[in-house]
This record gives sequence, C-alpha cells and structure tokens, in this order.
Amino acid sequence: MIPITELRYFVDTQPAYRILKPWWDVFTDYLSIVMLMIAVFGGTLQVTQDKMICLPCKWVVNKTCRKYFEPNYSVPLALAPQGIQYDLDRHQYNYVDAVCYENKLHWFAKYFPYLVLLHTLIFLACSNFWFKFPWTSSKLEHFVSILLKCFDSPWTTRALSETVVEESDPKALGKMNGSMDKKASCASEDVEANVPMLSATKSRLEQGIVDHSETGVLDKKEGEQAKALFEKVKKFRLHVEEGDIVYRLYIRQTIIKVVKFILIICYTGYYVHNIQFSVDCIVDIENLTGYQMYNCAHPLATLFKILACFYISLVVVYGIICVYTLCWMLRRSLKKYSFESIREESSYSDIPDVKNDFAFMMHMIDQYDPLYSKRFAVFLSEVSENKLRQLNLNNEWTLEKLRQRITKNSQDKLELHLFMLSGIPDTVFDLLELEVLKLELISDVTIPPIIAQLINLREMWLYHTPAKIEAPALAFLRENLKSLHIKFTDIKEIPLWIYSLKNLSELHLTGNLSAENNRYIVIDGLRELKRLKVLRLKSNLTKLPQVVTDVGMHLQKLSINNEGTRLMVLNSLKKMVNLTELELLRCDLERIPHSIFSLHNLQEIDLKDNNLKTIEEIISFQHLHRLVCLKLWYNQIAYIPLQIGTLTNLERLYLNRNKIEKMPSQLFFCRKLRYLDLSHNNLTDIPADIGHLQNLQYFAVTANRIEKLPPELFQCKKLRTLNLGNNCLLSLPSRFGELTSLTQLELRGNRLEGLPVELGECRLLKRSGLFVEEVVFNTLPTEVKEQFWRTDKEAA
Repeated sequence: MIPITELRYFVDTQPAYRILKPWWDVFTDYLSIVMLMIAVFGGTLQVTQDKMICLPCKWVVNKTCRKYFEPNYSVPLALAPQGIQYDLDRHQYNYVDAVCYENKLHWFAKYFPYLVLLHTLIFLACSNFWFKFPWTSSKLEHFVSILLKCFDSPWTTRALSETVVEESDPKALGKMNGSMDKKASCASEDVEANVPMLSATKSRLEQGIVDHSETGVLDKKEGEQAKALFEKVKKFRLHVEEGDIVYRLYIRQTIIKVVKFILIICYTGYYVHNIQFSVDCIVDIENLTGYQMYNCAHPLATLFKILACFYISLVVVYGIICVYTLCWMLRRSLKKYSFESIREESSYSDIPDVKNDFAFMMHMIDQYDPLYSKRFAVFLSEVSENKLRQLNLNNEWTLEKLRQRITKNSQDKLELHLFMLSGIPDTVFDLLELEVLKLELISDVTIPPIIAQLINLREMWLYHTPAKIEAPALAFLRENLKSLHIKFTDIKEIPLWIYSLKNLSELHLTGNLSAENNRYIVIDGLRELKRLKVLRLKSNLTKLPQVVTDVGMHLQKLSINNEGTRLMVLNSLKKMVNLTELELLRCDLERIPHSIFSLHNLQEIDLKDNNLKTIEEIISFQHLHRLVCLKLWYNQIAYIPLQIGTLTNLERLYLNRNKIEKMPSQLFFCRKLRYLDLSHNNLTDIPADIGHLQNLQYFAVTANRIEKLPPELFQCKKLRTLNLGNNCLLSLPSRFGELTSLTQLELRGNRLEGLPVELGECRLLKRSGLFVEEVVFNTLPTEVKEQFWRTDKEAA
C-alpha cells in the first residue's frame, strides 16, 4: 500500500504557491487528506483481514438455508441443540470463500476503498492542475517569484513608509515645503495669467507642470535590485495581460470538481445499502465441495458502511465548498482588478488597474493576504519608479563626477551636458557655478524646485527631452532663463511651459514645423514671449507660420535653416521692422527676397547655402543704410554685380564657395570693408584697386587660380589675416614686410620655392600663424626662423 508520507506530494505543491491558494483550496486539500486516509485505512483492512467467511448449508428449502431437516411439516421436531458437522477441509473452505467473494459480494462493497482513493486523487489533481499545466505553471511561477521579491524589497518598505509619514504628519511636510508651496501658487497664477490661450485649452498636467515631494536614499545595490524588479513587473504585466488562460483553467477545474461531487453523491448514496454483513451464496460447485448453497459473512461490512457514511459527509462538505467557489467566480468580475483602495490610502495615485490573468492572480492573492497586493502595487506605479530612478541617479552621479564633465563652451560659459540619462541627478543643482545646462535624450524628466540653487544659470538645452517642470522651478526659470534650445522630432515634444518664460530673450527650435505638423498649434504660444529678441528655427517650412510673423514685430534676430526645403512665401518678412539680423540658410532661394529690402534696421544678412545664381537685386540694399555684413557664401553666384559699390557702409562681405571669376572695380568702393572672403571661387587675379581698402583686416582668396599678387595689396596696412593657399603663386613679393599687423598668413598649396626674407619684419606673425610647407619654410634664413619660434614661445 501507499504510505501516508508519499501522499503529501499530491497535496503539497511548491511552498511558494501557497499564497495563490485561497481558504477554500486549503480547506478542500485537508478534506482530501482525510479522504485519502479513509481509502488507505479501508484498503489496508481489506488486504490484511479475511474478505469473506462462508459455511455450507446442509438443509436447503426453496433456495433458503434451514437450521435443521424437517421431513414432516405437520409435527415439528423437538431436538436438543447440537453442532452441525461438515466434512470439508481447509482448502475447500478457502475456495468457497474466494468464489463467493468474487461472484456474490456486491461490487460497491468490494471496491469501496479503491473508489474512495480514485475519487480523492481526481479531486487532488483538479485542485493542483493549474500549478502543473505547462501553459499556466510558468506564469504562476514567475508571478510568485516576482511577488515575493517585491514583498521583501527594501524599496517597497521605504515607499510605503513615506506614505505613512505623509499621512500621519502633514504639518511637518507643510513646514518643510512651506516656502516652496508659496512659490508654486504664485507660479501657477502667473502661468495662467501670462498664457491665457493655453490655460483655456490645456490643463496643468498637459503643460508639464507637476507637483511631488522628495524621497529618501537607498544604497546602490538595493536601488539596482529595485530597478530590475520594475522592469520585470512591466514585462510580466505586458505578457500576462494578453490572455486569460489561468482564469479559464481554474474555473474549468472547479466545474469538474462540482460535477464530480454530484456524481459521487448520486451513486454512493444509491449503492451504500449494498454493503451487508450477511450474504447468501449459491454457486455451482457441488461437484467440488458437495454443497451448492452457502451462507457467508463479510467481516468488514459494518466498518465499511461507517466509513462510507463518513466519506459521503466529507464529499458533501467538499462539494458545497466547490459550489461556493464557482458562485464566487461567476458572481465577481475576476478578469478586472482595481487598486482604487490602495490609490486612496497611498501617495501613488497613478497605480493602474489590471486585467485578465494578472487581475485573477491579484484576486487570489487578496484571498490569502491583501498585504501582498498592497506591497506589489508599489512596483506598478510610475511615480514610485521615478522616485527610485532619481535615487539611483543620485547614487551614480556624484558631485565630483559631475564637476569633471563641466566644460567651457565657445562663449566661455561653464556648461554641463547630460546625455541619455533616466533623469536629472539632484547633485547637478549643487554646481552653483553652472551657466549652461544641456539635457539630451532624457525621455522622462521633471525639473525640480531645487534648480533655484543654480543662481548663474542663464541657458538651457532640451534636445529630444520633453521635460516637465514643477511650479516653483518654473517661477525661478521665468526670472532667470535667457536662452533656450529645443530639439524635437514631434512638435508635441515642445513643453508648453516654455511660453510662460517672460524673460526669455533667445529661443532655438529644431524639428519638424511643416504645415502638416502645424495642426497641433503648439507653437502659437510664442506670442506670449514678449521679450524674445532672437528666434532660430531649424526645420522644413514652405512658408513662415503666422505666429513667427507676429513674434517678429519685436524680434531683433531671425534665423531660419530650412534643411534644403524651398521656402517660397516670404512676404510676411516686411512686418519684422525691428530685425537687425536675418539668416535664411538652406532655403533653396534662387533670388534675393524682395521683402528684405523693407527692413531698414538690418545690419546683417546671411543667405548661406541657397541656390542663388545672380544677385542683381543687391542694388536695393543701398536703402539698408545700417547694413554692415552681407553673407552670400555657399551659393552658385557667377559674378558680382556692379551695384555692389553702392553698399558703402559694408564692413564684412562673404562670397566664398561660389563660381565668381572676376572682382569688379566697384567692389572696392566699399571703403569700410574690414572682412572680405572670396575663397573657393574661380578668380585668376586680384585687381590693383584692392589698395583702396585701407581698413581691410581679413582677406581670403584660398582655392582660386591666382598666379601673382598686385603691389597695391601691400597698401592694406591693417591686414591681420591673409589667406592665399591653394593658388598658383610661384613667388612672393618682398613687400610682405610692409604688412606689420599680419598675424596669420596661409601659403600652403602653391608652387613656391622659397619665402621672402622680409617676412621677418612682420613682428606679430608667429610660426603657428604661418601655414606653409615645412620645406618652403626652411628656405628662410636661420635668424628669421628663430625669430618666428621665439615669438611663439613668448606668446605661450
């Protein structure tokens, strides 16, 4: 027989699974153990004791066994009691017992212990099948593993304890954040007042203004473990919520148990009376024993009947519990689970409801202990994950590590660039000297109130970083931030709170601002930036948005880099009367826009990298009396029109990277020119009129086909930079010594065989500023070369 200890396998699943067993499953498991004991006890008795004891009947009348023989029925015999003698041996008795047991004992009385064992094993299999079935066991095992880790995680305890502190001591939090709340309320009012259009259509959450409090600190190892748990929970939820196989399997096994209960009660109640102690046995074995009828006793009948009644009562209780389970499952929506009560009790109001198998397992957990679901919910909250992420960031990015990443940018400002982090480390706000903060590819970031510690911060970069901001932080940036750079893929990534930065003077937007994308009307908030002076757009516009025209009324600089897309409609430029600088880069312009000629305050025009072939319209620039800088570089210009001479106030002229073959003499009427770049063209000579440009400090004709230099060039005494590289020069005039202000001279890529010794008279020219092949440089006298080296050392 099967020992009791071996039957534990059928009842005890993995110990961890006990948390998925509600009270009814536990109770029915104990009932199953008792049923197993009945089966084992009955089976043991049946094996160890006589199954049937039979005696032959000597006197049989009408197939009925009589006590004595009565030949005359009219006169009964009065016989003294005496024993009945049989002449059967032991083997015959055993044979008779076996034949009568096999043929005449009712099958229910015969197989009762085995039936109990079979039914109990089926009950146990049904109760634990969902733990063993491959499609469900993996989900359950993974769920229990994650649940227990979440339950024991230090982050769970810390997160829930913070909730208790917040609920039990609101006054302390009020004192700690009192001043912060004042700033928040002020900032809220200001945002609504200054952005009326947005406040009417967007909530504070949509504008990216959020409120939350600070959290404690975890050590690095605990933080990493909690972070891994968050990822596991996300992936598990995504996987389990797709189907409901666990729910369907559990309800089916419950239905099977109910049907099994009904079946057992029906046939057991019907057949239990067939367990009898006395059994008449008529078998045709007279030729073997001499008798045909026997009277048999079933010694276990009374005990089996008692066990059967007890078994039936257990099955009834078992069945009632199964029916209750089935009603509970059908009455409640177990494929949906709400954390509403936990959201109300805790500070994590964003805990999502779950569905399908995930919801069903949470319902089962609640039947075991609701504390499990409460602790598990912490790892479903994005707020909780963000707090943990912040703590991990603070552990990883120490103040010393951040200081090592601070650099000086081209404007000599202290800059910190954070790339692809999960947030902003709190230690950043201890870098009080920081002037520029760059955040790139940080998908989920909230700017906290402690940014107010960065008293020197004037510039921020948000590259693919749709940042949210807390109200106190917004109040600080409104007063202090002057320059903002935003790069985006979708226009909806532009944070709406930027339109309340009342002191913002410079805004750079890089991303898709095409007409199709403008349906979101997100950039309409630009109208609220009344102090904006500089606007840079790097996009693919076909025409200027109306909001840019409206903002342009008070702009001083407008820069549009159109990434090669043709910008066709530019008439609205006329309204930007205060513009002093205009950049239209890569706009595929073929002519200079006429609308520019109305901007009388323009001082600088940059039409870089367009498709300009002619610039005859340049005559209209004579009305732009303040124009000092004209950049027509990287185009297809074939010649310089004679009207260039009318731009007498021009100081800087960029004509490099074109197809110009000749410099007209009218160009040298621009006597105020200080910077003239004609490099990378098709020039063959330099006109003698170059000598009229007495203010010229920078002159570049690199990469042309110039063969000699005119003597008049050396009348430009103020020249500091002279770039003559990649031409066809064979020699240099000795008059180079007259250029005493020269600090940079480029001569590489010519056909020079030597340098004039008069170069030594250029006292400001250093070896590092003389770009020429080493072989050519070595043709200078030793004392001249030493002079260049000495100048370099002195400067160092």
